[in-house]
Amino acid sequence: MKRNAFLVGAIALLFAGIGMYFGSQHHMPAEPESAAVSSLFAQEMADADGKIHKLSQWQGKTLIVNFWATWCAPCVEEMPELTALQTELAPKGIQILGVGIDSPSNIREFAAKYKITYPLYIAGMTGTELSRQFGNQTGGLPFTVIIGPQGDIKKTYLGRLKMDQLRSDIQAL
Repeated sequence: MKRNAFLVGAIALLFAGIGMYFGSQHHMPAEPESAAVSSLFAQEMADADGKIHKLSQWQGKTLIVNFWATWCAPCVEEMPELTALQTELAPKGIQILGVGIDSPSNIREFAAKYKITYPLYIAGMTGTELSRQFGNQTGGLPFTVIIGPQGDIKKTYLGRLKMDQLRSDIQAL
């Protein structure tokens, strides 16, 4: 009888250990599926105030990453719409990130003037290479990528965003 109780206890402990292992794995962000996403999450970039951020902090979330520049007219046109969209999407856990391919002073002035409510990071020319890794071979701006929480690239857009299309694509996730 003691042997059966010991066996049942050992099996229970084994399964408890397995459950704890898989339970802890579920709460850790998955490794990105794409080399481009891995490269993005490996970056550290300054924000408009000069504070350095690890982009890995966004791993495990649905992201809309917008590559832009202050000298890009279509980029500037869509920024207020992206700010409004961020307000709409925040309760759903979706985050917009702006990756500026521009100088720190230009981005700082732009952020202050237009009151952008989502994080703006300063990538300089590194941003062009990052966007190429996502498929933007021409280096054109604006360039936007939707990244799923598992690190998979859901969709890319070259040129000015059509907000109705973007909303539709986000809902389809």
